Amino acid sequence: MIQASKRGTSYIIRRRQSGVTISEASRKYGLTPDTLRYYERIGLIPPVPRTKSGIRDYGEESCGWIELMKCMRAAGVQIEALAEYVALFQQGEATLGARRALLAGQREQLAARMAEMQRSLARRDEKIRRYDLGLAGSAPQSPGAPLC
Repeated sequence: MIQASKRGTSYIIRRRQSGVTISEASRKYGLTPDTLRYYERIGLIPPVPRTKSGIRDYGEESCGWIELMKCMRAAGVQIEALAEYVALFQQGEATLGARRALLAGQREQLAARMAEMQRSLARRDEKIRRYDLGLAGSAPQSPGAPLC
């Protein structure tokens, strides 16, 4: 901490060693401070180092975990699987195979969801095509075959 003064007024300028506060991390990653605290509490993010005054200090490693969790959650990975991954990671090199297996299983689930989304997208594209034909007057209309 450095003290400075300007025309008789004292200011305290705090110098941070490294990292960002929870508010800064929240803004950077688009997660609420409550979500970051929750992720730490349930083990999705390893314990975040604290300053001498007890304020969370999100350094490069902590931010890397946030990025990983945000990516994995966006891919639909369940919290339980993520907590298991972090627990395995913290056990060290002996868990490399288990971590790989966990990630491979999650990848399979993601690929299946993506394939289902592709099928849904193709069906919607076909429905839109049918509407386009109907609007252009080139598709025959019959009561038994609605455009949708």
